[in-house]
Amino acid sequence: MDLTAAVESEVTIQPAETVLIPTALSIELPEGFEAQVRPRSGLAIKHQIGILNSPGTIDSDYRGEVKVIMSNFGKQPFVVRRGDRIAQMVIQRYARVEWVEVEDLEKTARGGGGFGHTGVSSIRGATK
Repeated sequence: MDLTAAVESEVTIQPAETVLIPTALSIELPEGFEAQVRPRSGLAIKHQIGILNSPGTIDSDYRGEVKVIMSNFGKQPFVVRRGDRIAQMVIQRYARVEWVEVEDLEKTARGGGGFGHTGVSSIRGATK
């Protein structure tokens, strides 16, 4: 769902500035659910506006107003007006787990390979 700005008057976000924007929305989620606040792709590509702490998690026990941490990564000021769509929110079920400490992990072909270890180089188009 879209989240809209509930600012009293226009808020200008200067380049390299971060502002907390209210939405006038409070939610009550059941246990086992979270809300994720995500950026809008149109604001990112057209205005270089992003959201810090993204996706931002709203826990089921939070009862305050949902606010969006907006940052201007561009070179031009960006104006937020009341009713502007500023973010998206997704409600998601999650599972609680119990951690078990072990001496060794099961072996896989990938092993400990991290970023870029999927077997395909996106830069050269060749396999590793």
